[in-house]
Order: sequence, then structure tokens, then C-alpha cells
Amino acid sequence: MIRFTLRRLGLSIFTLFLIVTIVFLINNVLPDDPGRRIAGPFAPQETVDIINERIGANDPLGEQYVRLLRNTITFDFGNSFSRDIPVNDILFPALGRSARLVALGLLLTIPISIAGGVYAARRRDTLADRAVVTFGLASASIPEFVSGVVLQFIVAVQLGWLPAFALAPSDAGFFEQLRFLILPALALVIVYFGYIARITRAGTILALDSDYTRTARMKGLSKRKVLWRHVMRNALQPTVSVIGVQVGYLFAGLIGLEVVFNYPGLGRLIFTAVGDKDFPVLTAAVILVAIVYMLMTLIADLIIAWMNPRIRMEGGRA
Repeated sequence: MIRFTLRRLGLSIFTLFLIVTIVFLINNVLPDDPGRRIAGPFAPQETVDIINERIGANDPLGEQYVRLLRNTITFDFGNSFSRDIPVNDILFPALGRSARLVALGLLLTIPISIAGGVYAARRRDTLADRAVVTFGLASASIPEFVSGVVLQFIVAVQLGWLPAFALAPSDAGFFEQLRFLILPALALVIVYFGYIARITRAGTILALDSDYTRTARMKGLSKRKVLWRHVMRNALQPTVSVIGVQVGYLFAGLIGLEVVFNYPGLGRLIFTAVGDKDFPVLTAAVILVAIVYMLMTLIADLIIAWMNPRIRMEGGRA
């Protein structure tokens, strides 16, 4: 297990190195003038030159690349161009707000999706199975911000059951904050239910048809014991992998949803940084999303390796 963990950790670090390199190429190698992008097309050249000197755009590319690697290791990206305060003072509060939204969305999505997938698998080729699969395919094809707008209009505007925006007042208690986050969290449930439920259904069907399941039934175990002791442990392995990947997608895909619900999370921060041409904030946010994505994938791999010893043995030998 230690060899497996170290190998996965090494792959994650190498992936982060590639992402940082890609970010550097996009920001520095493509033909463009960062100072002009920040100052605007009508700013005098003297102002543009001052900006380029201040942000280090005139330094050699090798020096800029090393500086970006050092900033990634220390996670110190300097000050924001638009607000002139440390990037971390903006970035981490936004990450915390997005994490609360993602956590609530997963708390609702995972049990509903797993239950729906298992329910459909145990009733394979019936009307209930087709209904779950069809709803999953339809919901997964709708972007988060579209389902968010529909929920906002129906639930918040027409029915008035929940707030139309996601940010609770600063003095709001825990349950009041949950009330403000339920609507955008439901938008996440609608989108990600189908994918997780279909993966769970496929894994459950495969496990139900396996030899070890038939052997357990022949021994006289009840259907409930067979399901929880033998089927679920193997059926949920691809589901765990998918959930780990989806967590990274959630953080990266919150831009439209947070803009719709006027929620100052990481996605809205990226959207604002693009509009303000605030490259330190944008670079730090993109790298932070990549780190979150890799950590969640690594955790999912470790959980799968714990569930299936053969995977960690093969990974340790590789």
C-alpha cells in the first residue's frame, strides 16, 4: 500500500508540473502583451511599460518559469492587480465558500445516485430501470447554470420557497446558510445524478452476475447479505473513482452556477479575474483547482486500493 501511495503521489506531482507548464505557456509564450491587456488598448505606452516591469513580464522566460514554479511550491502569487491585496487573501475565502457548496451538493448527490443506480440494476430491463437511465441521461446533458436558472425561476421566484441567491447574511446561522445553498446544490444534483447512477448501475449489474455472487447465494445467504457483503464492495469501485473525478469537475464547473446565484466562490472569482485581467488571481485559481482535482483523484485511488487488494498489489509492482 505504501508503494502504491508513493507511485500515485509521484504521478500527481508530475501532472501538477505539466499543468503549471501549460499555464506558463499560455500566459507568456503566446504572442501578446500582458501590460497592454491589463492597461487596455488606449493606454499610453509608458503606462504599459511600467506595468510590464512591475509584473516581471520583461524578465527572461526562464526566470519567469522558475518564478512560477517557486510560487506554486510556496503558493505565494503576490498581489492582485485589480485589488492590490495578497492573492491568498482573496483565493482561500472563495475556496472555502465553494467547498461548502460542493460538500452539500455531494452530500445530496452521492446517496441519491448510488441508491438510484442499485435500484435500477436490481430491476434490470424493467420500466423502473429505463426510467432511471433515461432521467440520468437527460439530466446529465443539462449544464449546471441552465438547471440553476430553471430552479431559480420556479422555486425562488414563482414559488418563493428558497432564496434566489446563495450568499447568506454574515450573521446567519448554520441552518440558515444551508437554506441559501440548497438551490444551487440541487442544480448540482440534477447534473451529476445521471452519471454516478449509471456507473453504479453498470458496476452493480456486473457484480450481480459474477461467480462470487452466485456462490454466496448457493451458500444460502439472504439477498440483503449478498448485496451488502459481496456485491456493493465490488460494484462501488468504479463509482468511487467517478466521484473523485467529479469533485474536481465540480470546482472547475462552478463558474456559471456561482455567477447565476451571485455566490462569491472560486468559480465566480475565476470569472471576475478573467474580466479584470487579474492574472495573478487567475493563475493561482487555475493551479488551485488542479491541485484539488489531483487530491480528490488520489484519495479515490487510495479508497479503491483499500477496497480491492489486487489493485494496490498491481500498482505497487508497476
